[in-house]
Amino acid sequence: MPRKRTDTSLLVIDNNGIEYRMVRNTLYLYKSLTFEEAGGFVKNVLKALKPLKLRKLVVDLSDLEQIDSAGVMALFYIEKKLREKNVEFELTGAGEGIQAKIRLFYPDQSLEEKQPVKQNFLVETGHQVHHFFSSYLFDFLLLTANVFYWGIADFFRPAARRKGEVVNQAVLIGVNASLIVVFLSFVIGYVIALQSSGQLRSFGANIFVVDLVVFSIMGQMGPLITAILVAGRSASAIAAEIATMKVTAELDALKTMGLNPNRFVVVPKLYASMLTIPFLIVLSNVSGITGGALAAWHYLDIGPEIFTNRMANIMLSKDLYTALVKSQVYAGIIVLTGSFFGFRVERGAEGVGKVTTQAVVVAITLVILADSILGIIFYT
Repeated sequence: MPRKRTDTSLLVIDNNGIEYRMVRNTLYLYKSLTFEEAGGFVKNVLKALKPLKLRKLVVDLSDLEQIDSAGVMALFYIEKKLREKNVEFELTGAGEGIQAKIRLFYPDQSLEEKQPVKQNFLVETGHQVHHFFSSYLFDFLLLTANVFYWGIADFFRPAARRKGEVVNQAVLIGVNASLIVVFLSFVIGYVIALQSSGQLRSFGANIFVVDLVVFSIMGQMGPLITAILVAGRSASAIAAEIATMKVTAELDALKTMGLNPNRFVVVPKLYASMLTIPFLIVLSNVSGITGGALAAWHYLDIGPEIFTNRMANIMLSKDLYTALVKSQVYAGIIVLTGSFFGFRVERGAEGVGKVTTQAVVVAITLVILADSILGIIFYT
């Protein structure tokens, strides 16, 4: 039975025959708060609280007998509105059954964005550096070690690999990217020769357009453009695939069956990328030089025969070796970056899109950094 109170500050709120009482800053709930009462309860309570200047509202649930998800959300909505006005909110007195339902249906407020506390610049910098090393760099190195361990181990045990998966991933990563790589490389080679033709013609050095095109395409642009295009296509696809598998609990299912997700999902992609990216770089080099030769023919009157003879004299075998080394480095960066962000997905479909974007940006950035470091190593 509801407790009778005679306090003159008592405010009675009736909603469909359900009684709610408020004494000073405490709101007492009786009987039930379910779907039928929740809408009117929120409306009446907020209306009653509006003229009051409270600093804190305590909701006493000791006499509440029944509550459902709608009632819990009604309490949460009132709390949210009060906190917007800097009013504290507290639930008290709930029995075990009521507490269990509140824990089950009450939204996790830790997911809500909180206003960052402004800290000292040095303290904030230290936190960011610590977070980077502990949450990103260490986990990335651990993933790298795990993937390369299984990659090397399974290389000598073909029976342990998923049959046909490497070929399937080679088609997705390499074959399907060949057209866009060839087209863009041709355009870039053509533009390089076109932009340089005016300056070379003014000095009577038309023939050096061959040197410019061959050196730029073979040594730098061919491998780099290929890696950037593959990173844009494949890093995003890998991150999205693994993130979706994690969201849908497929990775947990693999672990339940005793399968290592790194070995089962990532290693075939690593094999495929390391196999196909060198061929894509070769296609890119051939296409880029072809575009440059076409521009040289149109604008500098350097025919295909002259261009080919000059190219044979200046082409270095070193460029082929460096391109092969770069292709393996780029392949590892692309697969590991996409996989790393895919495994870090959180919060469902929204998180899948977020990690996919991060994977593309970070993969392209790492490819460019790796290209700069390898360029310094091989050409100094």
